[in-house]
Amino acid sequence: MTELADALRRGDRRALARGITLVESTRADDRDAADALLTAVMPRTGGAVRIGISGAPGAGKSTLIEALGLHVVETGHRVAVLAVDPSSARTGGSILGDKTRMEYLSRHPDAFVRPSPAGTTLGGVARRTREAMLLCEAAGFDVVIVETVGVGQSETAVAAMVDCFVLLIAPAAGDELQGIKRGIVELADIVAVNKADGTLEPVATATASDYAAALHFVRPRSAEWTPRVVMISALEQRGIDTLWSTVGEFRDAIAGDALARRRRDQARAWMHDELADSLLDRLRTDPRTATAAAALERDVAEGRIAPTTAARRLIAGFLGQAPPPE
Repeated sequence: MTELADALRRGDRRALARGITLVESTRADDRDAADALLTAVMPRTGGAVRIGISGAPGAGKSTLIEALGLHVVETGHRVAVLAVDPSSARTGGSILGDKTRMEYLSRHPDAFVRPSPAGTTLGGVARRTREAMLLCEAAGFDVVIVETVGVGQSETAVAAMVDCFVLLIAPAAGDELQGIKRGIVELADIVAVNKADGTLEPVATATASDYAAALHFVRPRSAEWTPRVVMISALEQRGIDTLWSTVGEFRDAIAGDALARRRRDQARAWMHDELADSLLDRLRTDPRTATAAAALERDVAEGRIAPTTAARRLIAGFLGQAPPPE
């Protein structure tokens, strides 16, 4: 791990890829090595601009990220993209085609594109996206972009791990009332209306106006920043400089205590998420619990016991407590 950490800190892209593979591993015997790697590189993390980009399928996230990434690297930054791909609910497989979609950015010497499967994690991101983000920062990438799977109103986990959350909207994606709806919109720091080109430009203008009006009724998640709406055409690479400058204005607005407070809150939330996930992993792999679960599953399937009662009994047995009374 010391050699891998040293290579990663030198910016070795192969070491970075190996490190992300390690932290994403589901093997129990890889967890200690992953923890050692993260501990070794932690002092080199925290200096990047963390941007989350989300939106419904077809909004143009990959096209936008490639255009934005190419613009940012031309200004002297190094960009890492962590693209989360949806996993099949039937087979568990993922296409992982984001490198193909970001053909030019993935070949740029100052960019790194890593697709990862979402797996069973809800919220639009993968379970180890946070760890991968830290490794990218340690490798010297000063802008990290997290692309979520195509999401709806409730997939908001990315907002809890980045500095700036950009919500990408396609033209005619609802009216002003849609913008007021609670959920993903109220967590956005920037709303970007894409595909403002050709025959869709008037529609995009109307959509941007609707969302700008709607944001006046949504309480900002930061007192230092009022969410803004920008119009872009990722395909024609128009408005990309405006989007990037708006990200910069956002970072300037929350610099200092606000940013430090946001990241402290995110770190605490990350610890509690990991605690819940790790306990569930231990519960699933405990041999005594597995034996008890098989019997309780039969009772639940036959309607002899309520699922909630069965779950409580499994937890009590795992913790070595007396099960709840029947």
